[in-house]
Amino acid sequence: MKNSNYCVIMAGGIGSRFWPMSTQKFPKQFQDILGTGRTMIQQTFDRIKQIVPSENIYVITNQEYVELSHHQLPEIPLENIVGEPAMKNTAACNIYMVNKIADRDADANIIVLPADHLIIKEKTFLEKVELAFDLASKHDYLITLGITPTRPDTGYGYIQFIEKKEEEVFKVKTFTEKPSLEIAKAFLESGDFLWNAGIFVWNVKSIHKAFQEFLPEMTHEFDTCEYNSDQETICIETIYPKVEKISIDNGILEKAKNVYVIPADLGWSDLGTWTSVYENAEKDENNNAVKSKHVLTYNSKGNIIRLRNNNKAAIIDGLENYIVVDTEKALLICPISNDQLIKDYVLDLKNFKKGEKFM
Repeated sequence: MKNSNYCVIMAGGIGSRFWPMSTQKFPKQFQDILGTGRTMIQQTFDRIKQIVPSENIYVITNQEYVELSHHQLPEIPLENIVGEPAMKNTAACNIYMVNKIADRDADANIIVLPADHLIIKEKTFLEKVELAFDLASKHDYLITLGITPTRPDTGYGYIQFIEKKEEEVFKVKTFTEKPSLEIAKAFLESGDFLWNAGIFVWNVKSIHKAFQEFLPEMTHEFDTCEYNSDQETICIETIYPKVEKISIDNGILEKAKNVYVIPADLGWSDLGTWTSVYENAEKDENNNAVKSKHVLTYNSKGNIIRLRNNNKAAIIDGLENYIVVDTEKALLICPISNDQLIKDYVLDLKNFKKGEKFM
């Protein structure tokens, strides 16, 4: 029997907030950030392959990372690893993959997953995905998994749902991109908001219809290509410079009336900052998160310490609540509370003479 459930892993970002570990050549989704023995993209694949066969799993990434993706995920057929010719945010890559998969299977249900998220409660995740696949195959729904918020975080988007008791899925009322702290606090207190994890499930017919309605020009461009043929790459390279740079959230989900959310407590983190890595890492008795063999700490508490070279020794005395990341090309030492400034540090470093080589 044909399995009509598919997965698209989005793996195109550069992860500049994780500099100097995450670089242009080797972004964070291809790194073992938590020191588990599997990289972020490998963990995402390991999770979903339990319910979606490897031949139905696709990766969409930057052209630069196609080889790296294939090297890390040899179980996925090479033709399922797709390189975008330019970064155009998430709407373009979604319509591209919808058309490519629909050409192969007109009844396909697709789950879209970011490559670099942590999900601790795997069993719950798989149950919710199975539910979403079932709903998407039977109804004209655009479905997202919403995470129960644990704090008023300004780094996440929020989903407001319409409460109906005893339901497993709720109609979405509003999407809000990253709010201010005041608004985030109000959201948390109201109890009818969830974090937007960027995990989506839909049938190819439902999402294509939504693209036609809300992003008709982009849809028209992508509909001109012959997918899974020799012509596909040439066509995609021709249309990519022309299409709008917009997220799937702004372009479709904020406008569509048939968006539904499945609330899920997944032990989820988008691992978007060094703070979130620190929170999810194993710590020693002084609350230091150290993943290197030869590190000695004295009078030091609450630090995250990462050395690229395991044969290197480090002695750290008198540091509290700091990020210390040492790679072959760069060293970062900054307070954990400043982790949102790392992007700015990187921009300043770029302005140095030959600063690009540290990126």
